[in-house]
Amino acid sequence: MPDQVTLFKQYPFNKGEKIHIVDGRRSGDWLVVDVDDKKVTLRCPVSGREFSWDRFFYVVERNEQQWPVSHKG
Repeated sequence: MPDQVTLFKQYPFNKGEKIHIVDGRRSGDWLVVDVDDKKVTLRCPVSGREFSWDRFFYVVERNEQQWPVSHKG
């Protein structure tokens, strides 16, 4: 009998792409500034800080929305 299996696919980033990570420690708005087979470099549009991480993202959905989102508290 078949089992229920969840499939994940690595997201094909493009330089200049604006993304929003919904949850986790890297949540928020990011600009893709560099990408290769193993790493993606993202820039925060507010602070300008850049981080290079192993590619770990997977697409959930695509929306038309304001970017970056103002986080006034």
